[in-house]
Amino acid sequence: MNLFNIKENVTAKFKLRLDRMFSALKYRNYRLFFCGQSISLIGTWAQKIAVSWLVYRMTDSVFMLGVAGFAGQIPTFFIAPFAGVISDRYSRRRLLIVTQALSLLQSAVLTFLVLNRSITVRELIFLSLFLGVINAFDIPIRQSFTVEMIEGGGKDLGNAIALNSSMANIAKLVGPSVAGILIAVVGEGICFLINAVSYLAVIASLLAMNIWEKKRVIHKTRIINELKEGFNYVLKSEPIKHILLLSGLTGFMGHPYIVLMPVFARDILHGGPHTLGFLMAGSGLGALTGAFFLANRGTVRGLFGRIMSGAAVIFSCSLIAFSFSKYFWLSLFLLFFTGFGMMVQMASSNTVLQTIVDEDKRGRVMSFYTMAFMGMTPLGSLAAGALADVIGAQHVLLIGGLSCLMAAIIFYGKLPLLKKHIRPIYVEKGIIQESNID
Repeated sequence: MNLFNIKENVTAKFKLRLDRMFSALKYRNYRLFFCGQSISLIGTWAQKIAVSWLVYRMTDSVFMLGVAGFAGQIPTFFIAPFAGVISDRYSRRRLLIVTQALSLLQSAVLTFLVLNRSITVRELIFLSLFLGVINAFDIPIRQSFTVEMIEGGGKDLGNAIALNSSMANIAKLVGPSVAGILIAVVGEGICFLINAVSYLAVIASLLAMNIWEKKRVIHKTRIINELKEGFNYVLKSEPIKHILLLSGLTGFMGHPYIVLMPVFARDILHGGPHTLGFLMAGSGLGALTGAFFLANRGTVRGLFGRIMSGAAVIFSCSLIAFSFSKYFWLSLFLLFFTGFGMMVQMASSNTVLQTIVDEDKRGRVMSFYTMAFMGMTPLGSLAAGALADVIGAQHVLLIGGLSCLMAAIIFYGKLPLLKKHIRPIYVEKGIIQESNID
């Protein structure tokens, strides 16, 4: 009898934990989005790896790897803030349908050029830049759209953001592995074709949604004035400002490690495209573990303190250790923790921002977050590519890891002051009743 009761209790606890981990999937619109986006992101990661390998194969230049990464991401730095204003003005679902259709077009053109063996490095850079412009609009709009798919507001918002990270990192795990095999067997062109077809899944999911389109206020003010309003709002909020500063530094100094992966795969670990695929998959597995760790949490409490700063330290220390490694299995092990730390820091930042932001400024704040993290990454990628040609890729990652570690320590020291600002917001939203938000 006692054994039976124990078994029932364990089963009940497991079911409760499972329900909590996937609570956002009870909403039909979010289920559609989750399925469509999961398919599309696998294609996206396959294309990223294929572009990176193709550039390095055609040029043998670390600097050109940096240029390719720069071209694909720099539009985010300049365009994302304006995309945030547009996201607050117009239907986010319709905007996403347009961005996904344009992304499909980009992949289709890339497929045609590569399969016809007429692609040049200049065309690759241009098409990367074109996709970067699309993503500069797509990413902040997509992040702001999450709350519209979760009926009833913020109860399951944190879980939805964590699941978004989960599907992105399942794709990061599967996509590079598939790309590595396909590149070795049939070449890069098939990766681009798979990505083009995969966009149909997310477009279909968006068209199938039943979204209540709230009546948008007709704005008579100029976009630049609304942009200034959002910027002033960020400056006046100490928690938002410091989260964006930490994200920006991590994006500039830490995240460019990805653009240098072909160098580590071929020149340091003496492997081929399959090695690159496995390295990226190792980072993706760590990130997926981090996303599931966050999805299993039932509350936003603790994210702003121990978890966000701890994740930043884990990411930094793993990156520093990886920069010294010359052994494949050790590198794979360290990249697992690099991916874990990066994902937990990113998703925690995203969740806290979306929890404390005013609804009418959500699009603009998320666009600043996109600019801080993803917009700073291309600048870091360009600098990392140029510097790696001079001092080597390993030293570049060492410098980046040390800089991120210093930023994490400074952020941790600011926490007592920042918690005083965030506590009243949590109390107002009913997240906490007591005085401690740890």
